[in-house]
Amino acid sequence: MQILILFVPMAILVSFGFLVAFLWAARNRQFEDLETPSHRILYED
Repeated sequence: MQILILFVPMAILVSFGFLVAFLWAARNRQFEDLETPSHRILYED
């Protein structure tokens, strides 16, 4: 049970890091257009 004292804060920190990374990507328009890149490969010739 003492290991939970270590793992719970670590899990919270990792979760917070992923949340910050997601918010950064969303604010920098990383998820703006998900369809065009998948279609562009078909029309590049």
